[in-house]
Amino acid sequence: MTDLSKYRNIGIFAHVDAGKTTTTERILKLTGKIHKIGDTHDGSTTTDFMEQEAERGITIQSAAVSCFWNDHRLNVIDTPGHVDFTVEVYRSLKVLDGGIGVFCGSGGVEPQSETNWRYANESEVSRLIFVNKLDRMGADFFNVVEQVKKVLGATPLVMTLPIGREEDFVGVVDVLTRKAYVWDDSGLPENYEVQDVPADMVDDVEAYREEMIETAVEQDDDLMEAYMEGEEPSIEDIKRCIRKGTRDLAFFPTFCGSAYKNKGIQLVLDAVVDYLPSPTEVDPQPLTNPETGEPTGEVATVSADEPLRALAFKIMDDRFGALTFVRIYSGKIAKGDTILNAATGKTERIGRMVEMQADERNELTSAQAGDIIAIVGMKNVQTGHTLCDPKHECTLEPMIFPVPVISIAVAPKDKGGSEKMGIAIGKMVAEDPSFQVETDEETGETILKGMGELHLDIKVDILKRTYGVDLIVGQPQVAYRETITTPVEDSYTHKKQSGGSGQFGKIDYRIKPGEQGSGFKFTSTVVGGNVPKEFWPAVEKGFEGMMNTGPLAGFPVLDVEVELFDGGFHAVDSSAIAFEIAAKGAFRQSMPKAGPQLLEPIMHVDVFTPEDHVGDVIGDLNRRRGMIKDQQAGVTGVRIKGDVPLSEMFGYIGTLRTMTSGRGQFSMEFAHYAPCPANVAEKVIAEQKEKNAKK
Repeated sequence: MTDLSKYRNIGIFAHVDAGKTTTTERILKLTGKIHKIGDTHDGSTTTDFMEQEAERGITIQSAAVSCFWNDHRLNVIDTPGHVDFTVEVYRSLKVLDGGIGVFCGSGGVEPQSETNWRYANESEVSRLIFVNKLDRMGADFFNVVEQVKKVLGATPLVMTLPIGREEDFVGVVDVLTRKAYVWDDSGLPENYEVQDVPADMVDDVEAYREEMIETAVEQDDDLMEAYMEGEEPSIEDIKRCIRKGTRDLAFFPTFCGSAYKNKGIQLVLDAVVDYLPSPTEVDPQPLTNPETGEPTGEVATVSADEPLRALAFKIMDDRFGALTFVRIYSGKIAKGDTILNAATGKTERIGRMVEMQADERNELTSAQAGDIIAIVGMKNVQTGHTLCDPKHECTLEPMIFPVPVISIAVAPKDKGGSEKMGIAIGKMVAEDPSFQVETDEETGETILKGMGELHLDIKVDILKRTYGVDLIVGQPQVAYRETITTPVEDSYTHKKQSGGSGQFGKIDYRIKPGEQGSGFKFTSTVVGGNVPKEFWPAVEKGFEGMMNTGPLAGFPVLDVEVELFDGGFHAVDSSAIAFEIAAKGAFRQSMPKAGPQLLEPIMHVDVFTPEDHVGDVIGDLNRRRGMIKDQQAGVTGVRIKGDVPLSEMFGYIGTLRTMTSGRGQFSMEFAHYAPCPANVAEKVIAEQKEKNAKK
């Protein structure tokens, strides 16, 4: 199939538990891709195929499936809802042309749907809204529509109205055609009748229809004039206007139903075909300069006749080897082709290509612009890399990932586990760019960093189950530093006399605090050869070697200047080693006199909270020794920015969620080191000395 106007690349995204995965299952059933419908309650759905997903009933990875509806090809990506996995949503939105935002009929617009909505706005993705679970207690379609206006600041265009409420929900009315779709109790999606609008709903339907047409014709001046003069546009014209408005994000066609009970999904699929853009109708992806990251003004035009430009948006390791998910923006790709990875400058040959069916796959021999496929066994490709034609090098706009905010130390339970752990973690880092690993040089521990406590929980769980590595998990840690506050002038002599040649080195020196961020600086102003020039590097090496263990608690020392201004030497007994030892002794002797001080890492914290909780959030940050720098009010809430010590931020996400009834979010990144208050410093130094004593 090569007609790009018949392609729809869509994602399904929403808050935890709004019913995204169930909606995806129903779409697959209706389009004939599966015959038995899976269920998240018993862990048998098609797209949640990881053990951890089936068990917790949540989606962790985004999964891709392809299906057909009304002669159109739909590439559907089911994304996770949980805040710790927003990177999955973000990277999926990046490669989609349209989306379906699913909202729970009783829960309404929940915080994670706000975040995902914000991401979709930033990525400028056209969306339909599907209000799900209308058969549940407390479900209210009209209430959710109001929330979309208020909380998301968006314009919902109501296309269907529910017939009956809660357990009496039997079907929907299509406002445009004035037809009622009523399902029977068999639970089968195809068992419905098209009827006339129920008598008690006629007035409502007319009111919503008028509102819909008024909003739609704003997209076309001629139709609007004719409508003002009392001429109703044809259904084709209305659809054309809705399609244009949806593509320009002027409004969002809104549907209702119950995915679990199989009611109302067909109309959503029709709307995907009727209103969401094909790959050629979306603004093409900008190309950027690989050096500066600035746009070059060129774009990746969606056409099979252009040179190849594709984006690797996800890497997944499974039983068949490494899979690289790729969205092709322009050009064609065939088995056996050689392509260039613009990020590494290396070429790779395309071996196997597959079309994904969640965790099953169909072999492909070629693919073209608009396709979302997976390539098996690519070597050096990472998330966000651009794949292109070697003759036409280009870079697509890269993906930006959030910085991890929490870290834990881990160690394998048994000796043999460390190599296994290293290989497994390497694979996991390639799959998830928001998960990072480093080795602490001081303790030799492996530090895992992630987006939140659940994120790291799942990573430890995957290491245990998928890779068979049992870990000992430590407490979250803070990296303290030390510095000095007052200048000191001092002298030190190193003298050692034993049989044969001795050792002798005398130095006179000044130690003083350096500028913030300057590190270690050494100068020598010795005149008259009291310390010969060839020994100066040895003195510098001695001082510098001691900077890793400060006088207070043995933390690394920052920002110190040392000046060597005089000294003495012995013609026979002086050597480089003698002067290096002298410098080390001098450091130990003088640093405690220079007003040593403990420094702690300060983080830039950016908190997002609904307006009614601003006071609580600010009060709490102040209790955490935070300095509030800025507040900005937005449509959906307030952003508070401030600087807070890292040591006070552990477990913050839990407190924030409790305070804001689950709607707050935050991100943080390292800002600078600042002096610790005396009471905090005393405690840290005492704990560290105890730890060192144990070692």
